[in-house]
Amino acid sequence: MYYIIHIDTAKTWRGGQQQVAYLHEGLIDKGIKSLVVCPPESRLKKWCVDHQLPYTSLPLKGEYDLYSAYQLAKIIPQKNKTILHAHDAHALMIALWVDVFAKKTPSIVASRRVDFPLKGNKIRQLKYQTPRLDKIICISQAILRIMQAHDIPDDKLTVIPSGIDIHKFDAISRDKTFWDTFGIPQNHRIVSTVAALTGHKDYPNLLEAAAVVLQKYPAVTFVIVGNGEQADAIHALTEGKGLKDHVIFTGFRTDVGYFLKNSDLFVLPSKKEGMGTSILDAEAAGLPVIGTDAGGIPEVIRHEQNGLIVPKQNPEALANAILSLLENDKKRQAFGQKSLDVVRDFDIKLTIKKHITLYETILK
Repeated sequence: MYYIIHIDTAKTWRGGQQQVAYLHEGLIDKGIKSLVVCPPESRLKKWCVDHQLPYTSLPLKGEYDLYSAYQLAKIIPQKNKTILHAHDAHALMIALWVDVFAKKTPSIVASRRVDFPLKGNKIRQLKYQTPRLDKIICISQAILRIMQAHDIPDDKLTVIPSGIDIHKFDAISRDKTFWDTFGIPQNHRIVSTVAALTGHKDYPNLLEAAAVVLQKYPAVTFVIVGNGEQADAIHALTEGKGLKDHVIFTGFRTDVGYFLKNSDLFVLPSKKEGMGTSILDAEAAGLPVIGTDAGGIPEVIRHEQNGLIVPKQNPEALANAILSLLENDKKRQAFGQKSLDVVRDFDIKLTIKKHITLYETILK
């Protein structure tokens, strides 16, 4: 018997936290001991409480939180082999500190979900190069290449794409009252985006493209689901471009499927992206998808089969792609149908199975 302890330092709920939740629940369903360690005020803790799954709350205040590392060390069982799975950069450093205090040395695995180069001081880079780290899980080939560029040995790297419950929207139907609920004209097509309102999602790119689209195809409303630290700036930019009547911001929502099922097209305009699980959600909802060539996005879209890939930070190209699908019902519907096939490669069951295989290989 072995024990997996997941460490996640985020207080918000984004794609990374959804992956932790999927994995935690999946391991327990397989009879594997699993525990989530997260901040007391985090949404991940609330999720564990709501689903009655085991968790421990610790402050996890940055990379040098020795108190949390010491407390975590005391949790490690003496009779079972243990893997500490760090799900973000700060969590990895805390896992390495645990090694100082633990009576029984755990194995350490880290997930790398962002396609940013390793930044900061030398210590922050060395944590990915230390022999104490057994394996780095890259969620896309794009991230793998970045880690290789930082001289991380190939035998320390592996790729396990993020996954989703590909059937989670099956019971949701298109709602004829959706347009009235949000004050959208009945003849409008809906272009949706689900992403945090942060810099690397590149909402200025989307808004520039929207302005071009509306000049040629005014019967469209852009629905943006998400929140983030740049919300005020993005709202102001929307108003400044005269797009207020054609862009709806819903804020953070847990009922993402409701918006996707009532959309005609999904767009992710990022300039950096580890993989883009919101694209997988859109595919599971049967939508045609448009994404940029940033990071791992091209790995989850089949260009000219279920969607289109355009150059990042290129509003004109993005606008042309949106228009090409809005103006072609047959192509748009064919792409949406194909998305249901594409997303099968990213079934969360496959993701969990690959993690279990990795854990067991490390423990051998």
